[in-house]
Amino acid sequence: MLITYDVSTISDGGKRRLRKVAKKCEDFGVRVQNSVFECIVDATQLKILEIELKKIINPAVDSLRFYKLGNNYKNKVKHVGAKESLNVEGPLIF
Repeated sequence: MLITYDVSTISDGGKRRLRKVAKKCEDFGVRVQNSVFECIVDATQLKILEIELKKIINPAVDSLRFYKLGNNYKNKVKHVGAKESLNVEGPLIF
């Protein structure tokens, strides 16, 4: 699952929402861009994440996008440039 978000940071409340959305996404996946997370989640975890994120955002000015990449997601993602992402299914030993 690829999760992207755009949170309006014009107000202090927006900056707080942005931090909360990022923190919640970190609970379920790995940040690959500033507002983009790769997550390995089952249907239940995805529903929980959706519900929790919807509680945080202001839908009048913020947005969330969920992209289902499927079982062969590794073949569907091509990375070019800096900040190669971690293998979220592999060991986290450096």
